[in-house]
Amino acid sequence: MKRVKMIVAYDGTNYCGWQIQNNGITIEEVLNKELTSLLKEPITVIGASRTDSGVHSEGNVAVFDTENRMPADKICFALNQRLPDDIRILQSQEVRPDYHPRKQNCVKTYEYKIMNRKIEVPTLRLYSYFCYFPLDVERMREGGAYLVGEHDFKSFCTARGQAEETVRTIYSLDIEKSGDLITIRIKGSGFLYNMVRIIAGTLMKVGMGVYPPSHVEEILDARDRKAAGPKAAAKGLTLVSLDYETELKNQIHGENKDWSYTLNQEKILSEGNAWLTIHRCRAEDFDRLLVRVVHQAVQNGARTVFARDEETVGRIILGKPYGYYVFQADFENKGWAVTQK
Repeated sequence: MKRVKMIVAYDGTNYCGWQIQNNGITIEEVLNKELTSLLKEPITVIGASRTDSGVHSEGNVAVFDTENRMPADKICFALNQRLPDDIRILQSQEVRPDYHPRKQNCVKTYEYKIMNRKIEVPTLRLYSYFCYFPLDVERMREGGAYLVGEHDFKSFCTARGQAEETVRTIYSLDIEKSGDLITIRIKGSGFLYNMVRIIAGTLMKVGMGVYPPSHVEEILDARDRKAAGPKAAAKGLTLVSLDYETELKNQIHGENKDWSYTLNQEKILSEGNAWLTIHRCRAEDFDRLLVRVVHQAVQNGARTVFARDEETVGRIILGKPYGYYVFQADFENKGWAVTQK
């Protein structure tokens, strides 16, 4: 048995998204069917990003397990002979048996394209959103700058797809204009349901002059989907790439006006230990931050996490369940609380 990783590109126009649905054909369904036929055994793929109906991809990632002896790097060529023209496997390779595309630290890159002119260009209609109101790109850039960094993006998540944890990190948000085509390019640690499309819809409102750029910060602070702009059409969105972390970062620092913390991971690989220092945090965000960052450390391999609150003594309550974690006093290192996996 071996596990094979694939880079999958597709035109999402004719599909009901990635994940198998009852109401129409999906990318996952086509891959399962053609891989099963090719390898002569039941195949079920696991995708990294479950893109919506009409969304495109240049670099989604999927894995599957097989007992077939065909070399992993040859599977992409054989499979492409069977796939429809709007789906292609750009690369296939063998990975370790426990590799999971949704359980790895990675940077996801999306692009949202807007055709901004008076009359639509038919050849671009399937891959961009048409907006005939003139958009001020510089105002959009000013508004987008408020979104960069680690924030609670609850305002930018469709309510019915609400994740339990809505904090995400956007590493960069760039907006470029070439002729009549505006491209919003976003890199982040991960994205909530419809998050990029809601960001695009909100920034278009800024570009039209409906919102001032500073209103984007107010939308973030509201933590309410009703405060943000509309969800932009799916056809303008493309998943560009998923770049997986090859080495564990020694430190992770998260900071905004609501919190600041440092997670030291230097000893995770050698000793299984990580240290979380919370420099400051709003009271209403404290428990969520503690659970979220400790869980991140555990996912990265920590067996023991030491935590310290520099702002308020006693906020880490010993013996209280924080999600899956319970802290006890660390008598060797006073001022620290400790929890073990």
